[in-house]
Amino acid sequence: MITDPVCGKRINRGKAHAVVEHEGVAYSLCCPLCQAEFERNPRTYAKPALGEKARKKPDRHPYRGQ
Repeated sequence: MITDPVCGKRINRGKAHAVVEHEGVAYSLCCPLCQAEFERNPRTYAKPALGEKARKKPDRHPYRGQ
């Protein structure tokens, strides 16, 4: 279980409405309203203890054709 940083609701990691990255930390949000509020003012809600380290995307596709 993870906590939505806007409303404090506990949600299952896989059931989050959205995951928003801010300064290298990924925050899971429960609904469109919490997502909009977080995106309007992320510094108010961004607390690393409530997020997870953001995963880096690979620079290229692992199965590159020749």
